[in-house]
Amino acid sequence: MQFSAAQIAVLINGKVEGDPQKLVGSFGKIEEAAAGQLAFLANPKYEDYLYTTAASVVIINDNLELRQPVSAALVRVPDAYSAFATLLSKYQELKTQQLTGRQDPSYVSDSATMGEGVFIGAFAYIGEQVKIGNQVKIFPNAFIGNNVVIGDNCIIHPGVRIYHDCRIGRGVTIHAGSVIGSDGFGFAPQADGSFKKVPQIGNVVVEDGVEIGANATIDRATIGSTIIRSGAKLDNLIQVAHNVEVGHNTVIAAQAGVSGSTKIGSNVMIGGQAGIVGHISIADGSKINAQSGVSKSIKTPNTAVTGSPAFDYTSALRSQALSRNLPDMEKRLKELEQLVKQLLAERINL
Repeated sequence: MQFSAAQIAVLINGKVEGDPQKLVGSFGKIEEAAAGQLAFLANPKYEDYLYTTAASVVIINDNLELRQPVSAALVRVPDAYSAFATLLSKYQELKTQQLTGRQDPSYVSDSATMGEGVFIGAFAYIGEQVKIGNQVKIFPNAFIGNNVVIGDNCIIHPGVRIYHDCRIGRGVTIHAGSVIGSDGFGFAPQADGSFKKVPQIGNVVVEDGVEIGANATIDRATIGSTIIRSGAKLDNLIQVAHNVEVGHNTVIAAQAGVSGSTKIGSNVMIGGQAGIVGHISIADGSKINAQSGVSKSIKTPNTAVTGSPAFDYTSALRSQALSRNLPDMEKRLKELEQLVKQLLAERINL
């Protein structure tokens, strides 16, 4: 499938410079792209490649001033990176929309209902009373438990497990190996030192437009729901415990963990390997640096924290700078002590 520069410009609301009829059929990095490929330039560090690239069409920012002629057709947009992401999304949609029907062997309960354009891959399991919306793609070896609801235009990648009673909104993508709705970690200590399991009878609610990376785990609530609000993006290998709430458009990087009943606000950014204790709240717009350990609530919106235990980002950097200077400060302090002793001795002699 090929598209002209003019057609691409229509898709991303851009303006063409050069030949609008130049055709592309695939994507390439600007430093490696070949003829017939589409590339983009967003980072100024790569501008030199714009003048040597073999790409047929390149998406660039509106404000870029050319230093020399370019052989490729250019499509100018306000934000080249976002525009390129839009094109990749549309390309992926075209590929997945072609998948429809049911591959064998697979199991679909007679009580399950499915919308139009649904794809069920081989060895998938669809349980009792499951409701699947339009254009949903469920890839091989996925498990969809009883009473699960999946909204329109979702993509459930291979090996995903969605336990009973969970609710998945529209336009959700869940990548391979992730588990939605496994039991929360609830055990009551007993007098004899053993632990009694607390049944986890809630569910997980994933709202519209969420993306969950590979091998992530989102535990079901003890009572009520663990909730991932609309637009949130979770990276690979993330643990979200029971009764947690992740706010709208919050992003969490790989290997982070959130303990039970913690409430994370909207537009929060959580770095990789960060750990958050249970039963606290994180204010809207907070930024938690990678490997930080958050042990108490962040109450002020747009606060940045780092370290373990995490505290104010700017103060932490100052502390780090001071700690690097401690050997020199110790040396100077000893010199001052010697000077004071010397001055005191001279005063006594007087």
